[in-house]
Amino acid sequence: MAAEKLRDLSQPIDVPLLDATVSAFYGTGSKEERSAADQILRELQNNPDTWLQVVHILQNSQNLNTKFFALQVLEGVIKYRWNALPIEQRDGIKNYISDVIVQLSSNEASFRRERLYVNKLNIILVQVLKHEWPARWKSFIPDLVSAAKSSETICENCMAILKLLSEEVFDFSRGEMTQQKIKELKQSLNSEFQLIHELCLYVLSASQRAELIRATLATLHAFLSWIPLGYIFESPLLETLLKFFPMASYRNLTLQCLTEIAALQFGDFYDMQYVNMYTVFMIQLQVFCCLAPGTNIPDVYANGSSEEQAFVQNLALFFTSFFKSHIRVLESTAENRAALLMGLEYLISISYVDDTEVFKVSLDYWNLLVLELFEAHNTMDNPAATAGMMGLQILQRRQLYAGPMSKLRMLMICRMAKPEEVLIVEDENGNIVRETMKDNDVLVQYKIMRETLIYLSHLDHEDTEQQMLKKLNKQLSGEEWTWNNLNTLCWAIGSISGSMAEEQENRFLVMVIRDLLNLCEITKGKDNKAVIASNIMYVVGQYPRFLRAHWKFLKTVVNKLFEFMHETHPGVQDMACDTFLKIVQKCKRKFVVTQVGENEPFVSELLTSLPVTVADLEPHQIHSFYESVGHMIQAESDPVKRDEYLKRLMDLPNQKWAEIIGQASQRVDILKDQDVIRTVLNILQCCWLSWHLFFPQISVIFLDMLTVYRMYSELVSSSIAEGGPYASKTSYVKLLRSVKRETLKLIETFLDKAEDQPHIGKQFVPPMMDPVLGDYSRNVPDARESEVLSLFATIINKYKGVMTEDVPRIFEAVFECTLEMITKNFEDYPEHRLKFFSLLRAIATYCFPALFQLSSQQLKLVMDSINWAFRHTERNIAETGLNLLLEMLKNFQASDFCNQFHRTYFLTIVQEIFAVLTDTFHKPGFKLHVLILQHLFCLLDSKSLTEPLYEASAVAYPYSSNSMFVREYTIKLLSSSFPNMTIVEVTQFVNGLFESRNDLPSFKNHIRDFLVQSKEFSAQDNKELYAEEAAAQRERERQRMLSIPGLIAPSELQDEMVDS
Repeated sequence: MAAEKLRDLSQPIDVPLLDATVSAFYGTGSKEERSAADQILRELQNNPDTWLQVVHILQNSQNLNTKFFALQVLEGVIKYRWNALPIEQRDGIKNYISDVIVQLSSNEASFRRERLYVNKLNIILVQVLKHEWPARWKSFIPDLVSAAKSSETICENCMAILKLLSEEVFDFSRGEMTQQKIKELKQSLNSEFQLIHELCLYVLSASQRAELIRATLATLHAFLSWIPLGYIFESPLLETLLKFFPMASYRNLTLQCLTEIAALQFGDFYDMQYVNMYTVFMIQLQVFCCLAPGTNIPDVYANGSSEEQAFVQNLALFFTSFFKSHIRVLESTAENRAALLMGLEYLISISYVDDTEVFKVSLDYWNLLVLELFEAHNTMDNPAATAGMMGLQILQRRQLYAGPMSKLRMLMICRMAKPEEVLIVEDENGNIVRETMKDNDVLVQYKIMRETLIYLSHLDHEDTEQQMLKKLNKQLSGEEWTWNNLNTLCWAIGSISGSMAEEQENRFLVMVIRDLLNLCEITKGKDNKAVIASNIMYVVGQYPRFLRAHWKFLKTVVNKLFEFMHETHPGVQDMACDTFLKIVQKCKRKFVVTQVGENEPFVSELLTSLPVTVADLEPHQIHSFYESVGHMIQAESDPVKRDEYLKRLMDLPNQKWAEIIGQASQRVDILKDQDVIRTVLNILQCCWLSWHLFFPQISVIFLDMLTVYRMYSELVSSSIAEGGPYASKTSYVKLLRSVKRETLKLIETFLDKAEDQPHIGKQFVPPMMDPVLGDYSRNVPDARESEVLSLFATIINKYKGVMTEDVPRIFEAVFECTLEMITKNFEDYPEHRLKFFSLLRAIATYCFPALFQLSSQQLKLVMDSINWAFRHTERNIAETGLNLLLEMLKNFQASDFCNQFHRTYFLTIVQEIFAVLTDTFHKPGFKLHVLILQHLFCLLDSKSLTEPLYEASAVAYPYSSNSMFVREYTIKLLSSSFPNMTIVEVTQFVNGLFESRNDLPSFKNHIRDFLVQSKEFSAQDNKELYAEEAAAQRERERQRMLSIPGLIAPSELQDEMVDS
């Protein structure tokens, strides 16, 4: 009954009843009452007429949560329906909100009591301003400033409103307002800032109220990043801020304001003012803030209050902002240079503070400074640049920064973050354990630190080498021995790989590896040895160039890795196998030639002792080992030797396989034994990891493998048929399916990489049709392997048009039965989804004529499945669907079926693409949505489409062209989808699409602006709409990094580092 009463909005809402409902929702009632209250409040929120009751609710409610609920309803109307409201209603809301704010903030007691409520009202007012100001509320700023002068509490709240307005326009506007609206608001704020400026100065000079002064400083902080510089440097503002800096209660806010000023860059006009500001600041820092040069800032931070810790963080921000923009000015005179070096000392000391956020701030700046010095140092290699004054200036700058850079090298070495390859870490209890989860923040930090240290190394290789060797000697002597010190040092040594000249790198590494091996010998304790082992493995893995040039070191290191493979301490064996693989990939030729002083190639020696080497390894580690040896064997150019090595490598697995198949021929049930199934699985995984050698190997086991596949498939099907869906979760069925999946993966990889394609295709593809395809269609859904889909996608991608005649058979086996599995919802069978659409894309790309053989019903199924794909919220699936659709559209445009296809599907595709483009779940597909729409709109006037897209009998009047028809259709479609937008706005958007369709950047920007204007996108994070631009920037950055030695680690380079 109460619910019905609240739902009836034809009369004033019962506010006490609404208060009770809101209270029930926030927990005073039972679970059932909460659920019922939630239902009622949702209905009220979604009712388009509820907002008309807002004033009545605000005036009569006694419950703050009810008032917030009413304001939430009002905010929705302001954001999404404001322009559709009559002018009287807009003015009514505007005046009411303003009056309530003034009324509550004019009285100290009510202002403090209702602070949360007033804050929410301020937010509502700013939402109104984004629509009304400046065009329909020109007097807003003068009105606000005038009201602020009437009372100190009103003034404090006016400051809060101005701060919110500045943040909305300058910080949060991208993706929330159109580019034109942002520009208009920025111009208005700029032109009216004088009044705000005068008000702020007046408050700071006249007021004694701490709350008001703090609010004014916070507002200034929001404004300082964009106001004209004259307001800062040609008025008493900067002087006033520097006076407030020594006062402890305002120090942090003032420092934030000074940081904003320090970050501004507008040429050299105000250079002297900046020097003066920095000089006064440094004096005040030492005199009033008790931070004399040489103060141990990490200790101050560790023992300080939260205010003092915030001060250290703000100090880091100030120095980094000032130096980023104005460091050159401070290099000009001896006095300024002394102040600059003191500032850098402070920043280095702050960089040792044990706080991630503080360190990130400092690190970002060090990275920029060192890059700038490196680029200048790089020009020294150019004789033209070093001639005359310019060369002298570069040398003087290098000398000026030599001291701080040396200290910075030590900082980077002492604080180096953990690289991804290191698997052995210290846990919170001080135990050495295997890492279970990667910390992405640490990896990002490592990347920046590594880059910074490489630039530092280029600036002075000698100092870098000396500092590292000195630290290493202190590890050996025990003077600085700790796990952390050794770790950071070795991570730093590994990170500069490739940055030194080869001769220097060789000399340096001989000492490093020798010392680390000695350290491993002399140190006692399992945990200690595990840490040293981890560091040896990390360092050697980073220097493939050195190992290739020094066979004895390479052999010693590999034998050391074999030792570590018997060490059962958590993580050591894994890291040994990973490092072995990494080294082999970069040095594989060295292992297959007979080196000086050796009787046979290392690979032969290794194969002889292989059973002993892998004796203590787990199956997954053995697989890694086999993969490594497979890479070695691949490097052997003599096919006879290669086959002999392969035979020796696969001796153990082949013997086991022959034994199992022999026993199975006597008694087939042996294949059902779980230990036998595990052995079969391990053999297949060893084969898969060394696929590049395996034509001889796979020929041996191929037909037996298909027999085992068929048998295991039948076992899986019967288990699931008997035990129901839960049977698929049993360990037995999972094991059987693992064998099936490994078989499919092995065949797929082999066919994909095989060189003698036609011969191999004829030999291997036909025998698979029934055991694999037939088995897939016959099986129950839970027993179908998604790898079947990716196998046939690979076959079609590899053999292309040759497979066209097989497509109907593939369709028949997998199409309808897979669609039934994946179209019931968006969650079940995730692997099948992606692989199914990848198969479909392969068919559309290489066997497109096969689609003409489909019946209209089958083609409709294909198109429906593509729609299903791009409506998917899983990004990979949606993207595959969109790429597939784009390829289909291009192929059909070039075919004889262009008119027929587009008459059937054009409008459906337009409707479906607009549906995903304008909801908020599919933003990552924005680039492809735009390309598809552009293709469709350009197609309308192309010569390919020669018939009308509409039935003449089904339209009210004849259209002069397809463009005219589609224009009208799109306007109707979008008008019905966006009732909050006027027909004029929608028409303008659609006309813009047709005008800009031949210019992709304009077309894309036009759609972005429309999305931001629309209800769904205006309150969202819209960075996905700009993803394409971000990707282009990443590629430019990679090219830059490739040009600097060591910046991309030698171990990460692909073909450039393959040994000869």
